[in-house]
Parts: sequence; C-alpha cells; structure tokens
Amino acid sequence: MANVVVVGSQWGDEGKGKIVDWLSERADVVVRFQGGHNAGHTLVVDGKTYKLSLLPSGVVRPGKLSVVGNGVVFDPHAFVAELSRIRELGVEIGPDRLKIAENAALILSLHRELDGFREDAASDTGTKIGTTRRGIGPAYEDKVGRRAIRVMDLADTDTLPAKVERLLTHHNALRRGLGHAEVEPRAILEELTSVAGDVLPYMDRVWKILDEARRAGSRILFEGAQGTLLDIDHGTYPFVTSSNTVAGQAATGAGTGPGAIGYVLGIVKAYTTRVGEGPFPTEQDNETGEFLGTRGREFGTVTGRKRRCGWFDAVLVRQAVAVNGIDGIALTKLDVLDGMDEIRVCTGYRLDGETIDYLPASQGAQARVEPVYETLEGWKGTTAGARSWNDLPAQAVKYVRHIEELIGAPVALLSTSPERDDTILVTDPFQD
Repeated sequence: MANVVVVGSQWGDEGKGKIVDWLSERADVVVRFQGGHNAGHTLVVDGKTYKLSLLPSGVVRPGKLSVVGNGVVFDPHAFVAELSRIRELGVEIGPDRLKIAENAALILSLHRELDGFREDAASDTGTKIGTTRRGIGPAYEDKVGRRAIRVMDLADTDTLPAKVERLLTHHNALRRGLGHAEVEPRAILEELTSVAGDVLPYMDRVWKILDEARRAGSRILFEGAQGTLLDIDHGTYPFVTSSNTVAGQAATGAGTGPGAIGYVLGIVKAYTTRVGEGPFPTEQDNETGEFLGTRGREFGTVTGRKRRCGWFDAVLVRQAVAVNGIDGIALTKLDVLDGMDEIRVCTGYRLDGETIDYLPASQGAQARVEPVYETLEGWKGTTAGARSWNDLPAQAVKYVRHIEELIGAPVALLSTSPERDDTILVTDPFQD
C-alpha cells in the first residue's frame, strides 16, 4: 500500500490543508515534515472553519495519529496556544493522538526578535525577504549551526543551561551588532521551563513510530508546508522559506528512508498566488488580479496579508513536477474562474529576446522574464460544489485537460470548494 507525500507546487497557499484533511480519511498517520508555524492551513468541515499553523491537518479527524517530524522547527508556546484554540472548537487531542519528534529544533523568542530586527534593517536597503517574523529562518540557522535547543533538551535540566549559554554566545553578538540589548540566560531558561510540562508528554521517537507503522502496513500521509517555489534550493531564492519544501524532504524530515515515499501528490491552484516579496511572472496588478483575489478570498491564513494574484503559470508547475517527482496533482479553486470570458495560461517565458521553457535560477533573470500567454475560452456555468466530471461545464473540463498536457502530470483530485466533500476523485493516491 502506497504512502503519500503532499507538496505545494507553486508558492504555497494552494489549498493543501483541505486536501490533506480529505486524504487523511484514507490514512492512519499524518506527518508534518518541514516548516514551522508560518504555514497556514484552513480547513472547512461541516461549515466549521479550522485554522492551523503548526499542527498537522489530520488532527480534526478522530482516530488518526498526527506527527510533528524532526524537520519542523517547533515553537513550544505557539504549540500550546494552538492546542488551546483547537480544543475550544471541540477537537480533543492528547499524547495518544499527537507525537512530536524529540529531535525537532525549537523556536525561541530571540529567534522571532532576530527575524524582525533583520527584516526592519533590510527595509532601509530594499532587500526585504517578506518573512512572517515567526522566527523560522533564525531557528533553522541555529539548527544547521549546531547550537539549537531541541525538544529533548526540555527534559534534561542538567545540560540545558550550558546549551543556552552556547546559543546566546552567538545571538548576543548579533544583537550587539544590530544595536539591541543582550538576552540574559535566565530569561531563556524561564521561557523554556515554563512550557516544558505542556510539551514533554507529546515527545517521542518519531522515526521509530513511523518505522513500526510502516511494518504494520499503516498508510502514512506526509504533509508539506509552503510550496515548491519557496524551497531553499529550488525556489525563487532569496525570496524563499528556510527549509526544503520538496517531496524528497519528507524522508529526511520524518526519519524514514526514501522507500517510504510512494505517491507524490502536488497541490496546484487553478491560477497563481504568492505572499510576500519576490518575482511573480504572471502577476496581474490590475482588475483581473483584484477579481481573483476577491473571489478566491486570497488572504494569508497566518499573516492576513493580501496575496498577489495572477494567471496560471504552467512553466513553474512543470518545473515543480520535475523536482518533486510528482505523480499526480490536486487542482484547487477551479470555481474562482467561473464566469470569466477569457482565461490566460503562461506556457513559456521570454528572457533577453530568447524563448525559454523554465524559470532561471538567477535572481536577476527571474526579475526580467516575461510570460508568453495562451488565451482560452472561459465558461459561464458554475463549477462550485461539483462532485463529478458531469457536473462541470465543458470549457472547464477543457481547461483542466489542457493544464494536464502543459505540466506533464494528470489531475488526481479536483477541488471545487473549500468544503471537504466537494472533491472529484480521479485517482486514489493511496491505492497501489
């Protein structure tokens, strides 16, 4: 039986939350493998809306095991707050249903502060990245720099003070250089010990749990955050997140071998959006962009920031299909395009007078590319709430089929509204 990896195949915000939640009905275990609480997932279940940032989307389903993998950077205070919010919505989740990797690196207050200090300084020089100021990047830097405080350290009060001192040797030097007050070790120790009792019951050896689940024949769903074009290696660098968002990271970020990954499902919006700074070849800073943003309710789940909107970019998605090894896509928000007379699709770029079929890696080249469009006929009927191909207008079906041809991957799932059951299943990713 196949395990499934879900990855965003544009700049994030593709509707992963709904798709993962929908797929989790077929899964036994749902695993987050990268990112932090900068990743927003909005689920609409029976008219009730759940907004998650750190917790896996499977938590709203009773009887499923949710796992926060070692590839996630974990803010313990954000975790406690999110757990409280979801309980207020009637979702009961305890250590029997949720496991946090003991070797996941922690996000601390000093990471959030440093995130803001550097972004504010960059604002003066025009080099802003568009960070969510949640401390994600600085936490990953400390992880790679071998000075991170990890979940397991909360249980070892004897070694924790020395680890805090090592961390502050680095951070206080940065804070002095940026003109900010140093942090006292006692403040960080209090920050950690105050929350340890709430976190430690959920701590476990995630790699072992997943190994045992695989051997028992359980179905595992690996849930990515952000999108392929925000990948630290393969995205629009430097306007990216601080982790690998591609499918291959599922193995590393959960503690499984690459053989644990079966089917790779890419989530793709029927148009394109991005939040924050950076290149966006098909962006429509006009009435079309306003229409897509208003109709699609394009505001960030975490930040509330208005998303930039534009036409579907087949070049980007084709590239995402390649670097992720995508087997099929889940196409979301088709209903947003209902009623448009014409719909444009980007099929290539012009760069310095040359036609190319890929997004160049260079920041300068990315800023210079010009989209090459194809214009398709729109449709007057509605796709909203459709649960079979027969419910779709003929032109909408043609649009979907054309996208399949352009990106080189079939549509496995078609989402026609935020509601969980408004989904057309073409291929069950879990089916061998």
